[in-house]
Amino acid sequence: MIYQECFNQGKLALESAGIPEAALDARLLLEHICGTSRNDLLVHGDREVAVEQEEAYKEAIRQRAERIPLQHITGQQEFMGLTFQVNENVLIPRQDTEILVEEVLPHLTSGVRILDMCTGSGCILISLLHYSMWAEGTGVDLSAKALEVARENAGRLLSKERIVSFVESDLFEKVEGKYDVIVSNPPYIQTEVIKGLMPEVRDHEPMMALDGTEDGLYFYRRIVEESKEFLRKEGRLFFEIGYDQAEAVKGLMENAGFSDVTVVKDFAGLDRVVHGYLA
Repeated sequence: MIYQECFNQGKLALESAGIPEAALDARLLLEHICGTSRNDLLVHGDREVAVEQEEAYKEAIRQRAERIPLQHITGQQEFMGLTFQVNENVLIPRQDTEILVEEVLPHLTSGVRILDMCTGSGCILISLLHYSMWAEGTGVDLSAKALEVARENAGRLLSKERIVSFVESDLFEKVEGKYDVIVSNPPYIQTEVIKGLMPEVRDHEPMMALDGTEDGLYFYRRIVEESKEFLRKEGRLFFEIGYDQAEAVKGLMENAGFSDVTVVKDFAGLDRVVHGYLA
């Protein structure tokens, strides 16, 4: 079968399954399996696809049609210009979270210690370390399987000179020392809302990375209060938040003694990040 025909069949199968952006996903899967680029569809659409690649593509399309996330099929996701390995044990990095990283970066000077709470794939911490000068960091997660992914990503994406460690812990339970920056994208979706999410998220991403309990604020409450013991004076706390949680999280931080608490919007104009410093 030729390349263009493979794509056409994949696109049709995904459209029939009701997959959003079927054409894009069909092309990305074909490129992933064949090791090609988007130009190949335009310039080399008449090239023959090897039988084993054709079969692998059909299997990938079958999985995507069953609403398995594209990133779980390819095993990777781009974030902050870096390619992170992902699987069913970690939340897939999202572009909105790049806003959080970009807000933290200006505060990183040489020797700054960063704590990434609920690190998952490690995308936040690893990006911060990759783009900063000699900061060091610790990633914390309750999931041992998530930490395996984070360690693998750190090993691939960070130089051996960078100081980074990962701790399996229920929030701060096993954390030691003081930090200049604590950053977190905690579970923040209300339990009742989860059942209405897209199947790719609801059925395939780790529930413990999504469920913020009844009001979605459980982890913010704990992290705000417990972080004070681990922040140096004038240390900063950064959160990613849900679009409707800014005032609640801002209030939690101010009531706990944080100053200059600021809300930052994402590119869609929605509240996305809240941060402040411990006076």
